[in-house]
Amino acid sequence: MKRWFGQVLGVALLVQSAACREEPPVRWDVVEPGEALSGGEGGTVSNASAQAFSQALPALTLERRSSFVSGRGVFEIDWVPAPASSSRADRDGLGPVFHAVACLSCHPANGRAAPPDEPGSTGESLLVRLSIPGTTPTGAPLPEPTYGDQLQPKGIPGVPAEARVVVRHTPLPGAFADGEAFTLQSPEYVLEELAHGPSHPDTMLSPRLAQPLHGLGLLAAVPEETVLEWADPDDANGDGISGRPNHVWSVRQGRRVLGRFGWKANQPDLEQQGAGAFLGDMGLTTSLFPAQPCTFAEQACGDAPPGGAPEVEDNRLAALTFYSHVIAVPARRDVDSPRVLQGKAVFHRVGCAGCHRPTLTTGSLEGYPELSGQSIRPYTDLLLHDLGEALSDGRPDFEATGREWRTAPLWGIGLTATVNGHTRFLHDGRARSLMEAILWHGGEAEASRDAVRRLSKDEREVLITFLESL
Repeated sequence: MKRWFGQVLGVALLVQSAACREEPPVRWDVVEPGEALSGGEGGTVSNASAQAFSQALPALTLERRSSFVSGRGVFEIDWVPAPASSSRADRDGLGPVFHAVACLSCHPANGRAAPPDEPGSTGESLLVRLSIPGTTPTGAPLPEPTYGDQLQPKGIPGVPAEARVVVRHTPLPGAFADGEAFTLQSPEYVLEELAHGPSHPDTMLSPRLAQPLHGLGLLAAVPEETVLEWADPDDANGDGISGRPNHVWSVRQGRRVLGRFGWKANQPDLEQQGAGAFLGDMGLTTSLFPAQPCTFAEQACGDAPPGGAPEVEDNRLAALTFYSHVIAVPARRDVDSPRVLQGKAVFHRVGCAGCHRPTLTTGSLEGYPELSGQSIRPYTDLLLHDLGEALSDGRPDFEATGREWRTAPLWGIGLTATVNGHTRFLHDGRARSLMEAILWHGGEAEASRDAVRRLSKDEREVLITFLESL
């Protein structure tokens, strides 16, 4: 009996001793295996040129690479009004009201759009969502009755443009803890030259810039259970971060499903996102969205001749959908640089990785074997997070509140200037640098933002050096 008691006591003491031992801290200032392969072995290309976001997955077969080229052709088409001459009849149907004439107009080099005040920008990349309080039967935002769910600043001949957007900025000065000053730009958006009279008095508007296209197929292949597992809507673990999924309407499935794409995760998949862009940005109908969004006030819009029924045939929509899935991710640069590794350690220490999760593993996606089983580093959790009142657009979108935004992937962000010639970030491009983007964060990211403001100048510099390596 004594020997048994002694054995039990000894085991208990060993367990207690093991429990009391502190786990060694995670080392982030070291190179991790495969860290340079942001899109995994099958989804990463070594390209840091101006075409870094326009490369096909290296795992594509020759035949599927041909399909990639076909899809890129649809992406680059300049659409024209109907009826067009016989030489251009295969690309007519633009409008009647529209935002741009090609996908490429809003996604230059497949990359990040710039706001209208950026030198050389035409303003095509900034669109404005419109809605009024309430929802449609599917749970979507309720369109503004006179101008619909998206402002259209252009019209084909004989059809007036709806309005134009004027952006005004107010400077917001601030300082880091060490005294170094900074100034943010707070934008205000005003609608002018409204063609059909005033908008609804309760109109909510949200400016949006087009996002980069690389790696979207890999994000589509992330298992739904992975995203839902990371959700913590009630902040049960008390870390101040309460990511939530958005559930949105799938036209193809006729039900609510997990949202993955768009600034508010308001699109379920890349097919619907593409079809929505055809309709909302270029006024082109598809089998998913067969009706023009002309409102009761827009008689000339409703009377304009169509370019077919639908204007974008299913094979072209399928080609664009395929193209959107198989764009590769550029490899990381300088992953073993001491300054980059120091910056990575700062990134984790201040808590950025709480939402910008570095690693994910893809599952399987029907029709896309190249995307399966990839260990990827997108730096997102695909969830909605409250980023505070300063970034709020005040406009709900399915289950997303006005203060919530989907965590933007960071892969490739350091090549923005190379690909697109600017460094404008966030949903409306108000941030003129990566540091300004950080400083705009509030809400769930407030603690991380304040931690960044307390960093030394050298720590701030290595943090940006790390982000530029992504």
